[in-house]
Amino acid sequence: MSTDADRRTYSDTLAGYVTYFSPTEHRFGLRTSDGREYTVHLARNVVSRVVRNLGDPYRDTTGQTRDMLGSGRFLFAYGIFYEWPGGNRFEAKEITFPEESRGHYVFEHPKWWVQQAAAIADFYLRGQFPDGKYDWRNYRTHLTLDGAHLPEHAGDNVRQETDTISRLVYGLSTAYLLTGEDRFLDAAESGTEYLRQYMRVDDKQDGIVYWYHGMDITPTGRRKVFASEFGDDFDAIPMYEQIYALAGPTQTYRVTGDPRILEDIDRTVALFQRYFRDEERGGFFSHIDPINLSPCDDALGRNRSRKNWNSIGDHAPAYLINAYLATGREDFAALLEETADTIVAKFPDEPNSPFVQERFHEDWTPDRTWGWQQDRAVVGHNLKIAWNLTRIRALHDKPEYGELARRIGEIMPPVGSDQQRGGWYDVVERRPDPDSGIHRLVWHDRKAWWQQEQAILAYLILAGTCGDPESLRLAREAAAYYNAFFLDHQDGGVYFNVLAGGVPYLVGTERFKGSHSMAGYHALELCYLAAAYTGLLISHEPLTLHFRPRPGDLPNRELRVAPDLLPSGSVELTRVWVEGRPHHHFDAKELTVRLPESDVPLRVRVELEPVQMRLRIRGEFDGGTAHVRCAGAVDGTELEKFRRVLGEVMAAGPRRVEFHLGEITEMCRPAVNELLVQRTKAGLDVDFVVVGSVPPEVREALLATDAFLLEGEED
Repeated sequence: MSTDADRRTYSDTLAGYVTYFSPTEHRFGLRTSDGREYTVHLARNVVSRVVRNLGDPYRDTTGQTRDMLGSGRFLFAYGIFYEWPGGNRFEAKEITFPEESRGHYVFEHPKWWVQQAAAIADFYLRGQFPDGKYDWRNYRTHLTLDGAHLPEHAGDNVRQETDTISRLVYGLSTAYLLTGEDRFLDAAESGTEYLRQYMRVDDKQDGIVYWYHGMDITPTGRRKVFASEFGDDFDAIPMYEQIYALAGPTQTYRVTGDPRILEDIDRTVALFQRYFRDEERGGFFSHIDPINLSPCDDALGRNRSRKNWNSIGDHAPAYLINAYLATGREDFAALLEETADTIVAKFPDEPNSPFVQERFHEDWTPDRTWGWQQDRAVVGHNLKIAWNLTRIRALHDKPEYGELARRIGEIMPPVGSDQQRGGWYDVVERRPDPDSGIHRLVWHDRKAWWQQEQAILAYLILAGTCGDPESLRLAREAAAYYNAFFLDHQDGGVYFNVLAGGVPYLVGTERFKGSHSMAGYHALELCYLAAAYTGLLISHEPLTLHFRPRPGDLPNRELRVAPDLLPSGSVELTRVWVEGRPHHHFDAKELTVRLPESDVPLRVRVELEPVQMRLRIRGEFDGGTAHVRCAGAVDGTELEKFRRVLGEVMAAGPRRVEFHLGEITEMCRPAVNELLVQRTKAGLDVDFVVVGSVPPEVREALLATDAFLLEGEED
């Protein structure tokens, strides 16, 4: 007989794909991402839900749980493991479905990430500016779980950090790009002005701009903080702080074209070139001292004559790609190529380690003794390399960029992800433990929001540019974990960290949603690029973006609207509106818009589509009449898109629906049946009318139903 000491119970999460379901035995098989098989027993009181977005109601599916356990379906099962000598059992208490139906993930709906971006941006606006006035003197670095400022005590100094303001400005500008909501850009522009006025040093004599670490707001005034006071960088000017000071203004520039911001970008890059660059051995130093502006000053201590991931790799995602997208300038393109070349040449460390080397001495020999890093890997930095090399390859098509990106994508899952529960880890040992062969976790097995972002974006862009089904699977698994466990449906925003099984970790600074490390940047960057990559590269959906430039600020009044660095010729610009009116002066291939003359900013909305788009379908409204315009094939692959758009059109309650099908090449029988179903639900008071020319085989299929009017004919 076993004793209590022989038995063990603990709660945990399993993530995987259903392999079978036995309704009589109330259990199903689950295969994890790495191929392990589990038997999951359904508790009598098991509950289930579908993953929901911020702002959406709870989606209970408890009554349909058993019907949803189809073979191949991906899910998360949270429950209790029972272990005893000679046996074990996992009993599920909660099941979370990331798919509405098999193969149709909720986060691949074209509005998912746009809605999430608006909700997150509004969370930060409410928290930082509860009175609705975007006065950045009231900005606070720290926000509580529910988005409030931490209490201040009389006489306390308030520290505002340049980078956290800049990162929030980035997020707000990004939210405007996706939504066109003026409040986001109004706040971003005022934040950019605040940075320029209080955090920027305009050194006209030296021709450079540099940025303060921050500013203390004291009872008697303001006190600028020049050198960093963050622990790793104390009394130095770290490269990454100067880089991220540009993140928000550069994204604002992308929307507005404000030439003052471009001048700040140019002169900050001049700072990098003059004081951080290693002219002899290449690359950029990680720190310079605040007195002599030298990377080799003894005062820098452990940061003397060092280079690191941040000083090389952070240029591209933080500001440089966005500066290039907004300008098309060759000097920005050249700097992107230089940083990518350096990463490819210096960072890989196989066969010594599957992880890249992140810290270096002046001569590029690895530094494996620095501070907390030692010989350790930040998982997200490896994924960020794969993501950004793939982006840069769209501009500089060097095979070595793609080879390293794909290699990182291949080797990271078993060493950096949790293949039982889902999600990606934080910091691990670069070398495996000699006894177990496992790359041990350095501090904990928690998972940070920003590391999940890097995984989602890396595998989305690899899937979209390489057509790799394995990358698509990994992207979906990462996005499923993030959307299932990181969204805070009670207080808003996203959690900083979750435990391994997905439960929010709300202790210390990780309880905050605003801190030195978190300010809306990564969460909103994810929303924007996940929407772009999913729509334009994977699910073949249009992407709508918004801009608000003053035409005279742009060279030749030309607005550049490329969504990201994507493969050449993969995306085209199909429609443009200026101040709400259709505008036809644009270059579909070059992704540029020639704006009319104006002394005031103009609201510009653009629609981009994949060039290789099998079905183009959109719904438009003209009073009580809905127009459904289709071009391409409505076959089994595109049926879900057809069904979704038709459902959205009918939900608006039109009195007449006109179908423009002249450019249809194929319409499968289920699509015709879907039309019949919607026709029946609409009732006799709604006309379904096919207008214009229709291919003969489609015309015959529709006429055979006796449910449609052809324009000019009787029913």
